[in-house]
Amino acid sequence: MDQKIWYIPARNDRLEKKVGIYCRVSTNEKEQLYSLAAQISALTRAVANVSQWRLADVFIDIASAKGEIPRREFERLLRECEAHNISVVLTKSISRFGRDTVETLSAINRLKAAGVRIIFEQENLDTDEVDSNLMISVMESLAQAENESRSGNIRLGLAMRAANGTSGLYKRKLYGYTKDKDEELVIDDEQAKVVRDIFRWYLDGASVLGIIKKLSDAGIPSPTGKGTWSKRSIEKMLENEKYTGTVTLLDSATQEYRYQMKECHPPIITESEFRAVQQEKKKRSNIVRDDDGKHRSSKKYSSKNK
Repeated sequence: MDQKIWYIPARNDRLEKKVGIYCRVSTNEKEQLYSLAAQISALTRAVANVSQWRLADVFIDIASAKGEIPRREFERLLRECEAHNISVVLTKSISRFGRDTVETLSAINRLKAAGVRIIFEQENLDTDEVDSNLMISVMESLAQAENESRSGNIRLGLAMRAANGTSGLYKRKLYGYTKDKDEELVIDDEQAKVVRDIFRWYLDGASVLGIIKKLSDAGIPSPTGKGTWSKRSIEKMLENEKYTGTVTLLDSATQEYRYQMKECHPPIITESEFRAVQQEKKKRSNIVRDDDGKHRSSKKYSSKNK
């Protein structure tokens, strides 16, 4: 009797899982890129250590946790998971995954609805475990508090350096100055003459546009090397107290910290000249306010007057 032999393939109860790695750093500075490389390396090794896992894709974002910059790779990760192209997401930590508790839990719920497992390596958390959502909520809150504390420490450090005079902001270069071998501001004689001329012309009655014409006629390039100076560059120069040798630092975010260093560097103009220019600017203001609102009080120094 003829015998028929049928091939019956072995059942594979341990199907291969396609893994997606998600990494994020805040900036593209060198130290952050080193951190990014370390994240990718560690998570890739973790995937290699599990025989049923296969690395399907790596998703990388460079975006601050507090910024409004869209995380395109994070959104791509969610789409790939919902398309069932990835079944396991591996990430370094909760703070790298979501910007806050609401975003983190929203993403986790989307992924779990798609049947995707998420593992946070640093916290040793796994969404396949019971009560994982509650634990992740707690850990995310702690991570968020830690990030805010770190931001506060950075701001405190900046304030302390401003207070003790070691902040690099005191020595930020501007037109009229150069830096010596010790990174100290020293006067650039050629540019300083231009600065003095601009202040003198203004006090002698020249308008900002009139000053621009004088500079153009003299063939003097702007601070950026262009042939024509912008109106804003002249206005900013006339308002810059740094030309008197005094530097004032202000926290632009909160307006809380204000530090002033006098005789920070050699002055190009005197304090009395600077004050005179500020008084002249106020006097020339074309817009005055009365009980009925605003009206133009003078056309002597308007943009049409050279």
